[in-house]
Amino acid sequence: MPELPEAETIARGLRGALLDQAIRDVHVVHPGIVVQPQEAFTAAIRHRVVVAVERRGKNVVLRLDDGSVILINLGMTGSLLPFPSVPPEETAPTHPTLVLHFDSGAVMVFDDTRRFGRAEWLTSRGWTERSALLGPEPLSASFTARTLHAALLASRAPARSWLLDQRRVAGVGNIYANEALFLAGVHPARSARSISAEEASALHRGLRSVLRKAIDQGGTTIRDYRNAEGEPGRYARRLLVYGREGRPCGRCGAPIRRIVFGGRSAFFCPQCQPGTADDAN
Repeated sequence: MPELPEAETIARGLRGALLDQAIRDVHVVHPGIVVQPQEAFTAAIRHRVVVAVERRGKNVVLRLDDGSVILINLGMTGSLLPFPSVPPEETAPTHPTLVLHFDSGAVMVFDDTRRFGRAEWLTSRGWTERSALLGPEPLSASFTARTLHAALLASRAPARSWLLDQRRVAGVGNIYANEALFLAGVHPARSARSISAEEASALHRGLRSVLRKAIDQGGTTIRDYRNAEGEPGRYARRLLVYGREGRPCGRCGAPIRRIVFGGRSAFFCPQCQPGTADDAN
């Protein structure tokens, strides 16, 4: 699933193609991709102009000239692909779910193999309320080691589960949660409230570091993720623990282990991140 670095990479790639473009027509290929009734969604955004392309958490946000937004969650396999004109059939995306046509002739295709992604139109007030449900942005100035530690102390959840909760911190998914916990030396199943101030500071540094580096590399492609140019991310080769079960830790040489809790795999080094799977229970 695309996480913060992937959504940020896509948003940056869309800006040059979509800014100041007026939406001429909307083609909803698969109605289930749109949260509200198809007719209402289409009527709300037709003839509106894209004035900003932003990211909030794992979501791409197209801000329109009337203050409303198109909120796009990429799901498991979604991509947003702009084209200067309708692409010929032989080069067109193979799993389009939503297509925006612009006055200039340009198009944006929401391509999604598994169709778990969603697009939703929200008024300015609706977007403000929705955004408020998400936690702080981990790369923002307001997200400090001190505020992170205070929030961790208030929770009994395993550290990895805490990081995945979008109400706690926005945009972090399983890849970067595992990587950040490794950098901090914190076992993924440890109770959040057991993390010391020093460990929270290390986790804060590790999380911000891995997110920034992943953005610099255009995100991580494990299978499906592609940026706005249709290219894979380059960060996968730099992963330290995620998906590396049985391979040697780059720090100490111990085999990377995998455990499952909360319905998700967690990867860690048993030497660099001491703890037990029982900590998640």
